Amino acid sequence: MSAKSARTQLRVGRLVKAHGLKGALKLELYTDDPDGRFVPGAEFTLQVPESSPWHGKTVTVREFKWMNSHPVVFLDGIDDRTAAESIVRAILWIDQDAVAPVVEDDAWYDHQLVGLDVVRDGEVVGRVTRVDHFPAQDLLGVQLAADDREVLVPFVKAIVPEVDMSAGRLVVTPPAGLFEDLPGDDEPRPEAGDEADAGS
Repeated sequence: MSAKSARTQLRVGRLVKAHGLKGALKLELYTDDPDGRFVPGAEFTLQVPESSPWHGKTVTVREFKWMNSHPVVFLDGIDDRTAAESIVRAILWIDQDAVAPVVEDDAWYDHQLVGLDVVRDGEVVGRVTRVDHFPAQDLLGVQLAADDREVLVPFVKAIVPEVDMSAGRLVVTPPAGLFEDLPGDDEPRPEAGDEADAGS
């Protein structure tokens, strides 16, 4: 589960060289989910020189497979080695609009998450105000409805088991103390023993 910074298009791969005689192309991958990106029917915009016959065109995936640990793709309309060689070195881009949880499970853009209601035990407890990206994990800034405090919620499956874009909400199952037991600015911090008793 992760959040992604918004951009118009995503670069997902580069066609490195023709492979075999049937139009296959070896890929250099720029995505961590190639099996989710290169599904049959997926369409990509090409980045090629203006002199290329492929300039301004798109390609559609016919088949994606791994051969000797190398990713290989077959594209509609490219049925022999000559055609494959004509498109070598093209960079493949996908429109942001085509990127959805269906395409890449458990990945959303920041702007999709900001503004979502945060639901706990069936009740709205706050709203997502921002997304922070860190090497270990992403954190959601949640403004609590009860007292306007902001709490940082780790954006992991165990704590955010459900994101429902169509309903405009995400479900949280925070550990004890994440929401209600955090001390405010005017409250003394609990003693270490109290934290242990709370299960922190």
